[in-house]
Amino acid sequence: MKVLSLFNGISCGMLALERAGIFVSEYVSYEIDKYANQITAKNYPKIKQHGDVIGADFTKYKGFDIVMGGFPCQDLSIAKREREGLEGKRSRLFWELVRAIHEVQPKYFLVENNYGMPKDAQRVITETLGVAPIMINSALVSAQTRKRLYWTNIPNVTQPTDKNIILKDILESEIGAADKAYCITASYKTGVSLPHVLVRHARTFITQPIRIGQIGNGGMAQRIYSVSGKSVALKGNGGGQGANTGLYKINLPDGDYVIRKLTPIECERLQTLPDNFTEGISNTQRYKTIGNGWTADVIAHILSHIPH
Repeated sequence: MKVLSLFNGISCGMLALERAGIFVSEYVSYEIDKYANQITAKNYPKIKQHGDVIGADFTKYKGFDIVMGGFPCQDLSIAKREREGLEGKRSRLFWELVRAIHEVQPKYFLVENNYGMPKDAQRVITETLGVAPIMINSALVSAQTRKRLYWTNIPNVTQPTDKNIILKDILESEIGAADKAYCITASYKTGVSLPHVLVRHARTFITQPIRIGQIGNGGMAQRIYSVSGKSVALKGNGGGQGANTGLYKINLPDGDYVIRKLTPIECERLQTLPDNFTEGISNTQRYKTIGNGWTADVIAHILSHIPH
């Protein structure tokens, strides 16, 4: 298979193709983040890397089997009062993805973006691509709640099987034992209800994050969650305390506990990446590139529906 990947990030698409058992004869990526490109070069040195999609000539890839990409979502955020939508500086890159599909004329395409986008933007994307989106929550295949929309002409895509993974299952053991003092200023809710509880095989599974307290004023970066539920969705931007990963109360073997953010390896596991997939750059950049990436097992599930 010949692949054109726009907004390639750290090549989660290539990892997904491998997991789906699809042989790749050529993989061409477009990505402007130098740290993401560094990770791609480390893990997949044969990938042909290019930079900005704006002005790129995609006609030279005509006949490639698939074009895929998750275009920037910042201008689509419902949290922004004056969002510019698909005409914003970053989210208008969707139209470059559309241009690539038209110029390449691939057998298949896969376009991804955030489930929380405004309905009018979702409608425009659907009308432009000619297919309705499929919403898949990464919580089905990992310990992360991450709802994303996928527009694709790959036929008969279904929902993944729920693997019943919670955050506790993917933690690095005993990480954070030296940070016990961090717990002192935390406050907790009492009588916290457990939302969306499922009981399977005598084990209780929570299908979303469980917020149990806060540090300081309780802003988004200061909220504390239980490891008995799912993690919050990882973010590509944000800083300080738990802005990229969330903060979690983690019990220690000695009966004490810590409150900490997730480690880069734990974040890789939430995105179903191999441990140390992003090793080689700073932790700050690891968090960013992981948060901007795809949940590899979700993409592998979608790609597995390509007829052989």
